[in-house]
Amino acid sequence: MHDDHGHGHPHHDLDASSPEIRVEALEDLLVEKGLADRARIDATIQRYEHDIGPMIGAELVAHAWTDPALASRLLADADDVVAELGIRGAEIQHIEVKANTPGVHNVVVCTLCSCYPWALLGLPPNWYKSPEYRARVVREPRAVLAEMGLELEPDTEVHIWDSSSETRFLVLPERPAGTDGWPVERLAELVTRDSMIGVARAADPAGE
Repeated sequence: MHDDHGHGHPHHDLDASSPEIRVEALEDLLVEKGLADRARIDATIQRYEHDIGPMIGAELVAHAWTDPALASRLLADADDVVAELGIRGAEIQHIEVKANTPGVHNVVVCTLCSCYPWALLGLPPNWYKSPEYRARVVREPRAVLAEMGLELEPDTEVHIWDSSSETRFLVLPERPAGTDGWPVERLAELVTRDSMIGVARAADPAGE
């Protein structure tokens, strides 16, 4: 599973009637007629996927790492914390936060469609919306996570949280070792979108 946004390239593994193919066909038509610029479209998508959206969630996680009281409140009533911090936007009417621990790893999926906390994480990645991820991560989570680069210890419990139109979930990843004393801004740089979905860990500070 990959999060690729390859415009202008055929997707041989997708049905011609799939939303992805139809969206790309429409985009190609707009570009051909001079009504849209492909580079600007790609740049905008990348910005919302990796900067604007995810950084709101990343800053929330970083604050929770440095403030145990806030972390406890997030786990007890994330809606109250989100409202207090003035975070607004699409699909966060009701949020639940699930914390990873040394013995428990949480993963988020939406088995029915692609419910996702846009205001916290930005645009959902393509793989999150794919039928393959939505079906397989429930049946064989360890295999799916391993394919995405995350190997879990054999005794780690894996909890799957199924998002819906009523409830969206966000994973509070474990704080990486070696970050004691780091300011929130620097910690937030370690928090990736994928770590807040649960298919990855927070980034290694050694590789910063």
